[in-house]
Amino acid sequence: MTTGFIICGALAREVLDIIAKHGWDAEVVGVSALHHLRPERIAPNVEKRILELRDKYERLIVVYGDCGTYGALDAVLERHNIQRIAGPHCYEMYAGKRFEQLMAEETGTYFLTDFLVRKFKGTVIKGMGLDCFPELKSVYFRNYTRLVYLSQNGDLQLREQAQEIADYLELPLEIRHTGYGLLEERLLKLM
Repeated sequence: MTTGFIICGALAREVLDIIAKHGWDAEVVGVSALHHLRPERIAPNVEKRILELRDKYERLIVVYGDCGTYGALDAVLERHNIQRIAGPHCYEMYAGKRFEQLMAEETGTYFLTDFLVRKFKGTVIKGMGLDCFPELKSVYFRNYTRLVYLSQNGDLQLREQAQEIADYLELPLEIRHTGYGLLEERLLKLM
């Protein structure tokens, strides 16, 4: 394999689809999406993957937004001379300028992607301790006024699950189909 993608686990299915669509000679190696709950873990875990994989591939590309590392991820990548996909987080990668428009319309917007819909119970409910302390739901989500599902694949079952999540959070649901958006465009430029 010539290219190794070190990816956020939340982007795994989508990146695998993009690789297959374009026939790239590439493999993906994930870093846990749960690190978003503790962003200070992202840069050291990406660096760990770089050190494990740098001799295996001709080229490494990191498919991760900054995701709250406040530049720590970019500092690691600069030290190792490795590129990453541009963007602050996957919501912007999928929605592009629409993300900024959605935030400007309503700052109290909670976002979902296909990954978050599929993994909501493990990533959000369990990851944030709501399975043990359900009373925290009203604290964690009190400032949100709507739920926007940025849909990549338009899957009917995921849409139904998104509605269940909206009902659980007691937020109105809006579904915006984005496809792979800038994620795919930016990967094409890097390849």
